[in-house]
Amino acid sequence: MKDVINKLYKNHALIYKVLLFISTTFLIVYLFPKSGKFKYSFEKGKPWQSESLQAPFDFAIKKTDAEIALEKKRILDHSILYFDIDNTVYNKVTESFSKQFKYSFPDTIPTNISKSLFDAGKRVVSELYSYGVLSENYNFDLDKSIVILDGREKKQEGFYSNLIKQNDLDRVIEYQLAKSNLSSFKAQFLAFCFDLIEPNITYNKSFTDKAINDELSRISYTRGSIAKETLIISKGEVIEGDKYQILKSLQLEYESQVWNESNYNWVLFAYTLLVALALLMLLLFLRKYRITVFENNTKVTFIFFNILLMVFITTLVVKYDSKYIYIVPICILPLVFKAFFDARLGLFAHVLTVLLLGFIVPNSYEYLFLQIIAGIVTILTVSELYKRANLFISVGQITLIYIIAYFAFFVIHEGSVESLKWETFIWFILCGLATLFVQPLIYAYEKLFGLVSDVSLLELSDTNSKLLKELSNKAPGTFHHSLNVANLAEASANEIRANAMLARVGALYHDIGKMKNPTYFTENQSTGINPHDELSSKESARIITDHVIDGIEIARKNNLPDRVIDFIRTHHGTSVVYYFYMQEKKDYPDLDIDKLDFSYPGPKPFSKETAILMMCDSIEAASKSLKEPTSTKIEAFVEKIINKQIEEGQFLNANITFKEIQSIKKVLKHKLANIYHLRIEYPE
Repeated sequence: MKDVINKLYKNHALIYKVLLFISTTFLIVYLFPKSGKFKYSFEKGKPWQSESLQAPFDFAIKKTDAEIALEKKRILDHSILYFDIDNTVYNKVTESFSKQFKYSFPDTIPTNISKSLFDAGKRVVSELYSYGVLSENYNFDLDKSIVILDGREKKQEGFYSNLIKQNDLDRVIEYQLAKSNLSSFKAQFLAFCFDLIEPNITYNKSFTDKAINDELSRISYTRGSIAKETLIISKGEVIEGDKYQILKSLQLEYESQVWNESNYNWVLFAYTLLVALALLMLLLFLRKYRITVFENNTKVTFIFFNILLMVFITTLVVKYDSKYIYIVPICILPLVFKAFFDARLGLFAHVLTVLLLGFIVPNSYEYLFLQIIAGIVTILTVSELYKRANLFISVGQITLIYIIAYFAFFVIHEGSVESLKWETFIWFILCGLATLFVQPLIYAYEKLFGLVSDVSLLELSDTNSKLLKELSNKAPGTFHHSLNVANLAEASANEIRANAMLARVGALYHDIGKMKNPTYFTENQSTGINPHDELSSKESARIITDHVIDGIEIARKNNLPDRVIDFIRTHHGTSVVYYFYMQEKKDYPDLDIDKLDFSYPGPKPFSKETAILMMCDSIEAASKSLKEPTSTKIEAFVEKIINKQIEEGQFLNANITFKEIQSIKKVLKHKLANIYHLRIEYPE
């Protein structure tokens, strides 16, 4: 039992990766749509490339979206408006008219005129209430059909123009008075009627909407059917018109009905295999080409989390409305991975993620092409992410690529630009703006996962930071040495296209361990007193080598990132403190001196940047011993030190080539020549 526990503990990192792999696979599959995929791909206006296709089963031909939209419009245009009538209003108005008429007009009016006015008023009331008076004006077409309801029963039919609106009252009264030559009484009659007339018709919106919805629900979404084994399309035949719609209908039927409960588990199993295969490729890539990332479970978790997050967001958008699919800023993925790792890993993970999203999105080929091209442009254009202008320029280029590629696909599909929906380009612009969110996202990831990006490195390179100020106060010579090494390392990294910012920051902090015993290092001995004179060679060597361990402790207390601590650990590799080793051999010639007692603990540099620091640190420190330097001396000096490091195998773990080392030598020679102001000697 104990052996099993020990074995599990020994392989806990691998077990964690397996569990992470399995859980991520199942979560992605859970987000996928649980349906099959139509095995044929086709495009409108293109020839049918596969073998002649016969109907595998009976299915209905779906109507196009345009046909359905036209039917819905027709129903809405010919829909009937329903109004409720209050029958009591007419009787009430008629009765009030008879009672109040004699009080509204003076007795001085002749009897025949008074009778004519009374008759005209009767005709006005009769005309107004022949259909009814609206309670308010509605913005309906005058030729819209209407039905007037008395309770739930149909009382009258007509058109909306038959109903009297509030502003029609003047017209009706004026017409009836003019008909009887009584226009001179218009003002009095209007005042009388406005007090008398009441609306008796109200719009029944709920009943109207219900009637419309009933009509809409009766729309058939199919037209005709195809019997099993009917020839649908022959090989080489152009896909257009009804052929295209029949194929689309078969595709929809295939995806919605063929994959029923009986083979649901098989579909699920197939999806799981494909997702697991994609994620396995990512793990194998990390294991073969990015072993340091693979061995760090936090970084592997970070990569898997980002892939899962993109799948999750895309799934949500597709479920809401697939037309917004291009708003999802997929290019954030390569940006984030490039900021924390490198361009190749970023592109590889981006391509795998887009391949997974191909199962979710419509028009998957178009989507894959656009997103992969955009990802490549992202990787190629974004450099030095800590510079804000670079990000804006890159996002602009990504957006332009999206627009150009989408336009090209649309023309290929439709053959013209007449039906192009220009508002679609707004989605790409919004996607570009969303991509700018990468900056605060990188900051959040740094805090959550303990990673470091170039933005953080820029902050760490500030020599006014607390730790570097402390170094300049306690060990001014070491601080000055670190600045010189930082300049050399940055120039060397730029020459071989390594991470110059990382190399500079690593150089600034590589010797912070010397703050513990600053006077034991020659660059800080300003008084001429050497404390090593009172110590044995072994003790002196231990103090010298301990500055690496002390530096790591100080760095961890000050929360420096692991990427920076790596420079402290490796800047001397496993080299020997040669001066004190030779001193010990001189003092004890008869003893067999163990080199390990005078060696740094290591490890050896394991990246281009850490290898650069080892070279620059050794060159800068040893250059102080040069007397009367000349170009020849400097060249020989640089060659001797770096060649010795190569002979000792200090760069065996670093992915640096001999060609790159030669380039670094060239930079260091040039920089040292500038430091010592070497010039041509002119004759006197």
